[in-house]
Amino acid sequence: MTRHAAPILPLLLALAAPALAQPMLSLPLAPDATMTSVTHDCDDGRQVAATYVTSGDDALALVTLEDGPRIFVNVIAASGARYVSGALEWWTKGDQVTFIDAMSDADPVTCTARP
Repeated sequence: MTRHAAPILPLLLALAAPALAQPMLSLPLAPDATMTSVTHDCDDGRQVAATYVTSGDDALALVTLEDGPRIFVNVIAASGARYVSGALEWWTKGDQVTFIDAMSDADPVTCTARP
């Protein structure tokens, strides 16, 4: 039985390698931390899921885009909550979000949180 399994082992390892290589992120959260998940309907037709994590003065938005999840960090805003990830900006005010790619000539996308 072991002889028959030996030729399959390299194939199994090759198939499992991408799953094992996925980076993981784990953050210890303070007792006052809150997490809120919201699905947004955007004016360009896409649906975007976001999870907002707040702990004291720290705030993150974990936003799932077409190319996968992105971590946005909260930065100073005159109004609402503004999050950035590289050239991307996710700016919330009430149930509205404005999504901007600073490296693109495309117009900002407006999204509305589902009730």
